[in-house]
Amino acid sequence: MNLTHPFLDRDGDKLREECGIFGVIGAKDAAAMTALGLHALQHRGQEAVGITSFEGHAKGGGEFYSRRGIGHVAQVFSSPDSLAELPGHMASGHVRYSTTGGSGLRNVQPLFADLASGGFAIAHNGNISNAMRLKRDLVQKGAIFQSTSDTEVIIHLVATSRYPTLLDRFVDALRMVEGAYSLICMTKEGIIACRDPLGIRPLVMGRIGDAIVFASETVAFDVIGAELIRSIEPGELVQVDHAGTISSHRPFGQQSPRPCIFEHVYFSRPDSLMDGQSVYEVRKRIGMELAKEAPAQADLVIPVPDSGVPAAIGYAQQSGIPFELGIIRSHYVGRTFIQPSDGARHADVKRKHNANRALVEGRKIILIDDSIVRGTTSMKIVQMMRDAGAAEVHMRIASPPTEHSCFYGVDTPERSKLLAAQMDIAAMADFIHADSLAFVSIDGLYRAVGEAKRKPACPQFCDACFTGDYPTTLTDHTDREAPDLLTLPVNKVA
Repeated sequence: MNLTHPFLDRDGDKLREECGIFGVIGAKDAAAMTALGLHALQHRGQEAVGITSFEGHAKGGGEFYSRRGIGHVAQVFSSPDSLAELPGHMASGHVRYSTTGGSGLRNVQPLFADLASGGFAIAHNGNISNAMRLKRDLVQKGAIFQSTSDTEVIIHLVATSRYPTLLDRFVDALRMVEGAYSLICMTKEGIIACRDPLGIRPLVMGRIGDAIVFASETVAFDVIGAELIRSIEPGELVQVDHAGTISSHRPFGQQSPRPCIFEHVYFSRPDSLMDGQSVYEVRKRIGMELAKEAPAQADLVIPVPDSGVPAAIGYAQQSGIPFELGIIRSHYVGRTFIQPSDGARHADVKRKHNANRALVEGRKIILIDDSIVRGTTSMKIVQMMRDAGAAEVHMRIASPPTEHSCFYGVDTPERSKLLAAQMDIAAMADFIHADSLAFVSIDGLYRAVGEAKRKPACPQFCDACFTGDYPTTLTDHTDREAPDLLTLPVNKVA
């Protein structure tokens, strides 16, 4: 979500979704509803939050209002006064985790600009993989950027398009971008919500009373009491005006969808529905597939909380080995990977988990986690179990080895920092000091999400982090590999 290098060296050991988006039109207290929806999406980004609202005038026109801040939703919108600053029946919001160099307030979304046609606010989940090149071209033509966010590129492309209507200018802008995006845009006429042609990032539409709502996940609808209508289709643009009229546009033709499979593994909340399936049930099925493919002789199945819990339940059910909470998590410590400073992150690893010694001591255990990125967290968890007296520690991972970086809105280290890209599984087991280590296969993962197996010629999901099979062109990444092509440096946040 920013134009600095997204794979700078850092010590995080989880794949990180960078944002969640929410929008509503036709609600009496649109900003308050947006804040509730964003609270349900807080797991997708815990560093910053923003809400923009629109209040129309009886004689036409209207005003946009924005409030943005660093911190959680409950911190930034902690008082009724903070929401009273955001009047109107239309609002959109964004929670984000920023990559290094992009945590300044000017990058907090929704971004807003006054275009020739009027106000334009945009909230973006995903990553534009040719944003650096587009920005270079725009700056050479005189564009002045106010942020380091790739999202601002879309605003400039809309502003400079020569098409007559805003919708046509918006489509014209999207035709020039590569990568992944789910977008919620507000104009004085209403909301436009859309997904990229491959549907890499998720977006759903719902209804509450006369209001239409959009969100990254269905759990946001549960919190506000909205009814799910359907997912926005890949490549679809949905317009909703202030009268509640809904219109659908498909300007990009028909392509084979490639939604991100890691939404099922980790990103989405387990109480969400993703592509009509319960995320919780899918994760249980991943655990069952893992038990079939990688059995182990043990006394207990123990999840690494909280993300490993559903898969561990599935593993225990399939294997017949008892499920127990051998690790207790403190819920007063935020996700380790969200903390921007290395010192805070290291401290949180120590405070976040504690072994249940009375349960673990003298037992052979199977630890279930969702993924291994750098391996440092897995090493610490395994050592914690040994310090608590575990006789054997077998690690089982509910995803295939993460061998490749993501360029579609997930903050991963550069490939040289991914453990699975540098070692085979036996070496990884030695590195984390486990008695054994195994991952679910890519076909096992596909079976868990309802497919017979992965189709190599036409994969049903974006699984590039596991396979290296990227579904789009990676212009900026190619340019980085050939730095002589870059003639204009990208601004960085101080």
